[in-house]
Amino acid sequence: MRRKGFENAVELVILASAMTAIAGLFLIFIFIGKEALPVFFSPEIRDEAGLSKLFLAQAGPHPFSWQPVSLVPKYSVLTLFAGTLKATLVAIIFAAPLALGAALFTAEFAPDWLKEIIKPVIEILAGIPSIVLGFFALMVMATFVQDAFGTLYRLNALVAGIALGLAVIPVIYTVAEDALSGVPYSYKEASIALGATRWQTASRIVFPAALPGILAACILGFGRCIGETMIVLMASGNAPLMTWILDSPIRTVSATVAAELGEVVVGSGHYHVLFFLGTLLFVFTFAINLFAHWFVKRLQKKILGIT
Repeated sequence: MRRKGFENAVELVILASAMTAIAGLFLIFIFIGKEALPVFFSPEIRDEAGLSKLFLAQAGPHPFSWQPVSLVPKYSVLTLFAGTLKATLVAIIFAAPLALGAALFTAEFAPDWLKEIIKPVIEILAGIPSIVLGFFALMVMATFVQDAFGTLYRLNALVAGIALGLAVIPVIYTVAEDALSGVPYSYKEASIALGATRWQTASRIVFPAALPGILAACILGFGRCIGETMIVLMASGNAPLMTWILDSPIRTVSATVAAELGEVVVGSGHYHVLFFLGTLLFVFTFAINLFAHWFVKRLQKKILGIT
């Protein structure tokens, strides 16, 4: 009887913790969304920063421009999302092959003594503060990239993307390595018994079987890149330019909110647009996680032959 009462108490604590987390997430969304509502419903704010001015090209030589403190404020959020997407794509292209290759080597080829070294070292990278990576990108990586590729601007999307990639390598590696290690050993035994080599077994049996977890790892890394602030704030150049050239400076959504929210006039159009950006970022990352969960579950059922 006493043991059952203890188990019930533990279940209540776990349930309370889960409900507290959900409630906190909901309250954060309510707070951010409330400050963004004037963009939709306030006539004064809509005249300055309506949806058409946020998402459509404006008249002038720079139709997509972010100039919130000019005589005629311009709030093209597409410029900021383009910069965010550029840095994120560079980061994933840089980080995913390295992280997945390291995960596959650790799970399938590395001896136990080497695995005990590689895995903790890579996972420790996740504990490095993003501001340290930002300093490294600003002082070391930017100069190296400019000398190596002859870029016009020292701080640009390429530097920011590579620095972001260093930050997400541990995220992708950890989830992917767990997925690869979780493939049943019977799959490997059957493949080797049929005459396959270790590489053939790893690439044609283990990797496809772990594909749902690997895709989840990449999507989690993608979400981490979109929400990262300090690295892009320090290494991107912070110039809101609407271009897809990698060696040009960029401005991301998260860096814009972090850089401008502390100095903006409360209640102004600029203030509410920044909260609107925060709401968009919140909804976008939440949608990415939901899609990842749905897609991974569907892929798992397809691989296992469940209709």
